[in-house]
Amino acid sequence: MKDYLIKLGKQSKKALSTPVTSKKKNKVLKDYHNLILNNQSNILRENKKDLKQAKKKKLKENLIKRLLINERKILQIISSIKIIIKFKDPIDQVLESWKRPSGLKISKVTTSIGVVAVIYESRPNVTPDVASLCFKSGSPVILKGGSEAYHSNKFFINLFRKALKKNRIDENYVQFIDYKNRKVVDFLLTKMVKYIDVIIPRGGKSLVKKVQNLSKIQVIGHLEGMCHTYIDKNADLSMAKKITLNAKLRNTAICGATETILIHQDLLKKFCNPLLSNLEDNGCKIIGDNKIKKFYKGKIKKATESDWSKEHLSSVVSVKSVENIDEAISHINKYGTMHTDAIITKNLKSAKKFLKVVKSSIAMHNTSTQFADGGEFGFGGEVGISTNTLPPRGPVGLNQLVSYKYQVSSNGKIRN
Repeated sequence: MKDYLIKLGKQSKKALSTPVTSKKKNKVLKDYHNLILNNQSNILRENKKDLKQAKKKKLKENLIKRLLINERKILQIISSIKIIIKFKDPIDQVLESWKRPSGLKISKVTTSIGVVAVIYESRPNVTPDVASLCFKSGSPVILKGGSEAYHSNKFFINLFRKALKKNRIDENYVQFIDYKNRKVVDFLLTKMVKYIDVIIPRGGKSLVKKVQNLSKIQVIGHLEGMCHTYIDKNADLSMAKKITLNAKLRNTAICGATETILIHQDLLKKFCNPLLSNLEDNGCKIIGDNKIKKFYKGKIKKATESDWSKEHLSSVVSVKSVENIDEAISHINKYGTMHTDAIITKNLKSAKKFLKVVKSSIAMHNTSTQFADGGEFGFGGEVGISTNTLPPRGPVGLNQLVSYKYQVSSNGKIRN
């Protein structure tokens, strides 16, 4: 296994040393797009193998939901690749340039971040998204998908390698770890520093925590999606109902799903029942503090301290009353994970304060937290969402997958 992984690392480094032109990159992506289009039935066949195994192993419903590939998801994958093709190549772009009194000419120019390794679970649609984004950004990628999506992932990768081969480009720009052994991840994180420049984990809390704790390589990612929606005292009821329903229940399995709703105490009498019954009527279980319990007439479970930091990833929501916007912000900054947090209000001053003061990598106003997605941001897709304080933050798309260098020239200048 060790020899196999080191071989993958060496092959990625070799691929990195051979730059690919923008024209060639787009040709590969167009061919990949066509291969996916022409192999839809084969993709669905391979995905059925994974789904059968997942049900046999009795995986959780939210994991099976993430694992599913259908015709709609294939069309979304194809659409993402089309968008990525249209984007300008992010490599060798001059970000800034200036002259110094000393005679130096300095340019800040984008470069590849190097070899990327992505460790992820369940979602096979991540495979074509990540492969396409990394390839266009000039970064060879090593993909370690979860064993539950093995057949789907391998098929998507084989199609990409076929597109590379057709265009006479090193197939090892995109590689798939063909080992299901969990020790693979430990070796990647601790023994591959010479070959991998960035690790991106996409998956559950235990996976991401393990990566962040063990990795000797730079990590881009987030531990949890503890997202909040705060209903301010100047909120519109119909808007609040519509947004909270979508933010919580559109897709409960994604990291951008709202997990806690905060309601200004002045609104409890008017908002509590219509807002929460709207959720309960659509299959959501409500967990609330004492004030919420007092005002809500539906089924409700008493919240405990641990509920404020719980990522449910299911049809369950924690609800808390707050005295004012300051308490809402304080709660989010204490219990949140700097992922995505929203305020619903007609007061622009309050909205501005919220957007500025919450620590979130994505802060929203009158918007569903389910928009926390690279595709929705116009990035064509994402390799993940970063809650790091240092950049990149938020959805990591094509233009976030680059680094830069300073190029300096002069006419034989020497420093006094």
